[in-house]
Amino acid sequence: EHLRWSGGVPWMRRCSPLGSARRLPRFGFLLMLLLLPGSSARRDLSGPNDTWRTAAGSALEEPHHRTNGSATHKKAFPVLDFNYEHVRIPFEISLWILLALFMKLGFHIIPRVSHVVPESCLLIFVGLLVGGIIKAMHDKAPILDTKLFFLYLLPPIILDAGYFLPIRLFTENLGTILVFAVVGTLWNAFFIGGMMFAICQIEVAHLGGVSLLSCLLFGSIVSAVDPVAVLAVFEEIHINELLYILVFGESLLNDAVTVVLYHLFEEFSHAGSVTMGDAFLGVLSFLVVSLGGILAGVVYGIVGAFTSRFTSHSRVIEPLFVFLYSYMAYLSAEVFHLSGIMSLIACGVVMRPYVEANISHKSYTTIKYFLKMWSSVSETLIFIFLGVSTVEGPHNWNWLFVVFTLVLCLVSRVLGVVGLTFIINKFRIVKLTKKDQFIVAYGGLRGAIAFSLGFLLPDDETKHMFLTAIITVIFFTVFVQGMTIRPLVELLAVKRKKESRRSINEEIHTQFLDHLLTGIEDICGHYGHHHWKDKLTRFNENYVKKWLISGERSAEPQLISFYNKLEMKQAMMLVESNSSARLPTFASAASLQNVQPKEAAPRRAIPSISKTREEEIRKILRANLQKTRQRLRSYSRHDLFMDPFEDNMRLLPIFLSWCFSQMSHYLTVPAKRQETPSVRKVWFEPGQ
Repeated sequence: EHLRWSGGVPWMRRCSPLGSARRLPRFGFLLMLLLLPGSSARRDLSGPNDTWRTAAGSALEEPHHRTNGSATHKKAFPVLDFNYEHVRIPFEISLWILLALFMKLGFHIIPRVSHVVPESCLLIFVGLLVGGIIKAMHDKAPILDTKLFFLYLLPPIILDAGYFLPIRLFTENLGTILVFAVVGTLWNAFFIGGMMFAICQIEVAHLGGVSLLSCLLFGSIVSAVDPVAVLAVFEEIHINELLYILVFGESLLNDAVTVVLYHLFEEFSHAGSVTMGDAFLGVLSFLVVSLGGILAGVVYGIVGAFTSRFTSHSRVIEPLFVFLYSYMAYLSAEVFHLSGIMSLIACGVVMRPYVEANISHKSYTTIKYFLKMWSSVSETLIFIFLGVSTVEGPHNWNWLFVVFTLVLCLVSRVLGVVGLTFIINKFRIVKLTKKDQFIVAYGGLRGAIAFSLGFLLPDDETKHMFLTAIITVIFFTVFVQGMTIRPLVELLAVKRKKESRRSINEEIHTQFLDHLLTGIEDICGHYGHHHWKDKLTRFNENYVKKWLISGERSAEPQLISFYNKLEMKQAMMLVESNSSARLPTFASAASLQNVQPKEAAPRRAIPSISKTREEEIRKILRANLQKTRQRLRSYSRHDLFMDPFEDNMRLLPIFLSWCFSQMSHYLTVPAKRQETPSVRKVWFEPGQ
């Protein structure tokens, strides 16, 4: 009866006559499921936050109450409702990002503050204020969670640094960077860990329960230079390229050492004993973590470059491939506990040259500015969260442990840089001076990576003491060293970065010197840096570019490609600056009438070379310089004999000196022409 009547009107009368018999059983069965108490359909539709449930339920029960004669009133439909829990997480994330953007905007609006205080210091101070306000309201402040940091905040910063890494400067100083990153980090970890264990044995410290492996684990956490802190400080002071790439490259490559040492000492602390086999497995793990991370990045970089070959018909999705392949490289490395930072760097370095040759200029601009924006926001959030997490705690302050941690970090950094530089300078052509060593040692900043690794430790009083010491070291390096490094650079007159645009002339001379040094190494039989670089370049030109670059650009020479990029960049700069006056325009007839003709500048008179002398030079060139090096026999101390071609080649230096003297003679206007019979005698007398 309830299914057939609604408000006293028969159900069959309210339905349309067409098809009512077919809809009635199905719709009636659905209503029965909704109205039955405890039915599953009703439980699914109901929820704690469903605002329409009460009104819908009263509407369904209205006919039943009317049949029983009750005088209940129908509940009004809610016009406005408030449900903050439904949007709490994305709303608070948006507020944090908005706060970070306002802090960044205010920092650059006030130039006096930006010249004295680094941006990272200001952001940490803002985080301290926000954390204090939240704690005063007796609410739980959000902390810098390890998962949030390593999976969402750190990858954009590393991708931006790896994608736009100055690869030439990085490869030329790769040996020095590896020594600082690997040997220097190992030295810092074991020195700090061993000395802190000795400090813990002092009775005054009351830290006898801290084991040696726990101290070594703490040393591995606090020893690594942080790339986020280095980027935040060094980009503001505009230090020269050499010092920047040394410190920043060390902060990137020491990730593998930090990860291996952290997991190694963590496992040893649980096991309680260390054997020689464990030490060997630790060394093997370092090679697997570092090389495995690089391999993962290279694979994803090649796949991303190959995918960009086929995006010419859908330019909109080109930037997404770059972001997704890079992020997948990082996540794939983290799955196997490899170095995600090295994977991201390798992916960006491998992908960039081929992707930029395939994608459009608009896609390149999108990638560039989106990476800069994304990394800037992530960096801002990291420092704000670091300040908030400091206020939230908990802390376990031990004066002796904290003070000695800070002192040992500074001492180990100075001793490591000075000792390693003494060895490195024996093999470097451009030596690192005392000023350079001071900046490298003083620029070893710690940051959020150390805090996040310390946050992963088991929750006990030792972890709280370690976190307190780590936060103290971070604050000292960021505030004290970060604020004083700019005045020290100015006081020591350290060379700054020159803001100069690359020109086609510079590129030509750079390639010329590369070929010249490669030829010198080839002649000397020394397989050095330029030799292997030339081999890699030839392999790239002959094989790799044909597969990863589409169209005619795969066969385009490097110089022509650089020229096209330079022309496009200059054109875009003119368009963005609205400099229409600089663009070439046709002069009107009226303006041409008012232009007075200017006298042509006097040109230098260059005498012409006679035909006889020209043929003479051509004959000498054909006889001596058209014979290739392949005709020369390779050197062997067991087979020494005279080659007639080598006998003729002994005259080549004399010929070159004569050519240069003749060219300088004809390119000038001498007062009196001088003959050179001695040189002619050398070349044209057969018995000479």
